[in-house]
Amino acid sequence: MATRDPAKTLRNKQIDKLTEQINDLLGEVLDLTGFDKEQSLNATYGGKYAEYIDIKNEVVDSPEQFIALYFQGFLRTLEGLGIYARNGNRYYDAYRHVKKHKKVQQWLKLFLMRTYLRNYEALSKKRPNVEDAEIWIGQKNASYGLLVTPRFKDGQWENDKSEIRHFKPRYWTIGHILETGFVIPDEDDRIVFDDVEKYLSFFRNTLVRNSGSVHELAIAKRYCDFVKSSPSPKDIPLLIPELRYGGKEAKHEYRLDFTVIDPYTLSKVGFELSPWSTHGLITGTKTKTQKEINEEALANFEKEMKKLKAYFRRRGIPVIVYTDNDLQDHDGIFSEMTDYLTPAKLQKQLEFHAIEDFLSFRPPL
Repeated sequence: MATRDPAKTLRNKQIDKLTEQINDLLGEVLDLTGFDKEQSLNATYGGKYAEYIDIKNEVVDSPEQFIALYFQGFLRTLEGLGIYARNGNRYYDAYRHVKKHKKVQQWLKLFLMRTYLRNYEALSKKRPNVEDAEIWIGQKNASYGLLVTPRFKDGQWENDKSEIRHFKPRYWTIGHILETGFVIPDEDDRIVFDDVEKYLSFFRNTLVRNSGSVHELAIAKRYCDFVKSSPSPKDIPLLIPELRYGGKEAKHEYRLDFTVIDPYTLSKVGFELSPWSTHGLITGTKTKTQKEINEEALANFEKEMKKLKAYFRRRGIPVIVYTDNDLQDHDGIFSEMTDYLTPAKLQKQLEFHAIEDFLSFRPPL
């Protein structure tokens, strides 16, 4: 007789419990949404997860991450509707029910958790992606490459694809950079680090200091202290400055101040430290009142932040923006960032920010 898989048994118990909770809400949710039967409700929401999430390539290892990716994909769909984001459009109507009714939002989260658990084996299976094994950071003329199994061939750096699976350190962590170092583009040369201290010194005094941002430098200092105080510093994810999302050659519309890549799921989250002086600057103030200046500056800033977040959302990268009030408390900012530097805590935070962005959607006038 085959031995039962205890993890699968636990999942089945969780599925049964979620089904009870879903059934308790079902009648009220049907009334609120206007659907006459459960199958139609399920098809409108749960049946869309493969449309909103790239399940062929995405590695999803928790219900919270699944929910976050679902809402990010749903929001991308809404943003793509343009002037058709209005009553009568099935996507917009589905969004409106979630936005308006807490019970519908509660039901949807439970439904998505159950969907994930029912499809756990397929959704959580690791699928190595060669393109994700190479990143470049920094300005165009001062960039560095971080690969998994780097080798210099025909005048270019590339990964030894046959060895990627056998890479021992956790991806995109302090241990990773100690193993490979940074490669110099188009040259058979690397910058290597003998220990954690050597890398942190380069990170803070070369990579971050060149930005000229006091806020970035303040966060870098706290990151260095965080790594040094860790009992397992090599397992800490890298805090990556100015990740070039399109690779070494691409021209970039935006670069984020910092990025963290989860070493288990390879999902990314970006951080932008954005004072008004950087994004909300206005000109021609001599003829304007202080109120007009403030209103215009706020409008400029909000427009720029909306463009930035939408730009990275199209690439499946959630972004957390810290503005002037936040930047007065560097300790508070880094305290939140540590949730993303501790992968076990990451997914719940991503779920929160994804739903928050989703509920703030406004159709174009």
